[in-house]
Amino acid sequence: MDASDFRGKRVAVIGLGRTGVAVAEALCALSAHVQIYDCKSRESLGDVTDRVQSAGAELHLGSDEVDVENIDLLIPSPGVPRTHPSLLKALNAGVEIISEIELAYRIARCPIIAVTGTNGKTTTTVLTGLMLAADGRKTYVAGNVAGARVQSDVGICEGPMPLVTAAAKADSDSVIVAEVSTFQLEWIKSFRPTVAALLNISCDHLDRHADLREYAALKARIFENQKPNDCAVVNADNTLTAEISRSLQSRVLLFSRVREVAEGSFLRGDSLVVRLEGREEVICSRAEILIPGAHNLENVLAASCAAVAFGVSPISAARAVRSFRGVEHRLETVAVIDGVRYVNNSMCTNVEAAVRSTEAIEAPQIVIAGGKDKGSDFGPLVEAFKRKAKHVILIGADADVIMNAARRAGFERMSQAPTLEDAVAQARSLAEPGDVVILNPACASFDMFESFEHRGKVFRDIVLSYKESTCCRKQCSD
Repeated sequence: MDASDFRGKRVAVIGLGRTGVAVAEALCALSAHVQIYDCKSRESLGDVTDRVQSAGAELHLGSDEVDVENIDLLIPSPGVPRTHPSLLKALNAGVEIISEIELAYRIARCPIIAVTGTNGKTTTTVLTGLMLAADGRKTYVAGNVAGARVQSDVGICEGPMPLVTAAAKADSDSVIVAEVSTFQLEWIKSFRPTVAALLNISCDHLDRHADLREYAALKARIFENQKPNDCAVVNADNTLTAEISRSLQSRVLLFSRVREVAEGSFLRGDSLVVRLEGREEVICSRAEILIPGAHNLENVLAASCAAVAFGVSPISAARAVRSFRGVEHRLETVAVIDGVRYVNNSMCTNVEAAVRSTEAIEAPQIVIAGGKDKGSDFGPLVEAFKRKAKHVILIGADADVIMNAARRAGFERMSQAPTLEDAVAQARSLAEPGDVVILNPACASFDMFESFEHRGKVFRDIVLSYKESTCCRKQCSD
């Protein structure tokens, strides 16, 4: 579909969040007639209402019930479930429904590398983008990586930004690396990334999906439209992703940290190796990877495989790996105060990610966990607490759910806090030099915060206020 095909189309957008604003602006620039529906008021939405109206969109606030009889296309924001009444009405009326990433693909003039999975998406997306940038490519990092500040000394990527924004900006000589979610993959039709990576699949979002199989099937849609000359990068060590890899029509490249693969990336001793078409390249040694944990080793394997398959030189990929110190809100060291390290891991919104992060830290931990449960089994998290945590402080709407699961498993080193500020204060009083205080929620943030980025920022601000007060005391005593 050409961008000009949207001229004059009547398009409804549900939701005036980050995605909805980006979609509205892109469509208005394509001369579409855009109607935005959001159940919130103008006052609660703030300045974005003026922004989209200035772009030419028509606002319908206080309700998200779309007049489907008078539209040609409907684009729901990722947070809108398939059971939403307007989506059901649109389907019955024969109105086309697509997601933001489908719109982005239709208007993009350059290749897209897409990354999905339950965990590790942001790290892998950003690192892949840095590898491309280090190779001299004009690169856009896009998708669900909002606010992800990159800690690296090589390569400059445009972004992060919504995928549709990147698609509108990028010329034919560019490349876009995008993190895509299951919710965005629900409404694709022709979305076809040149390289698509599926990192892993574990229980997540079961509050929205019927079961793990449905969730896995939606993840697999990232490969749905690929052709034999496209590349699928898939985790060979995850049961569900390995199963998906056996039925793909694109060129399958596996990555594994436990065995060598015929084509893809793997560890040989302490060396990270990419093998493509019989040729092997050593990217780096395990010791040169600056981000901790076995899960991050998998992320580096996936990024290296995707980038080299796209044409990035192994030397450029290695430069990016050796300089990459992670992204904001993901095992991010905020400060060291009185010998205690404070780590912001707010991006960790499910149990498996929390377990992996807990295992990645060797020091004794004071853990701040909790938030809005997504239908998770907290058993594996409690077992990780038993092994690694000196104490766990629970916050949020479903703190009691985690506490009850822990007590059933015989773990009692816990307390609760009404706010994140109170939790950090508790953690500070319990921590000793050499300990790590980690915000490792294992839950969604929307019960107390606008987003996981907001939660991480609040945690960082609290910690830095303690650091500032400590510095002031030391200066006064001097």
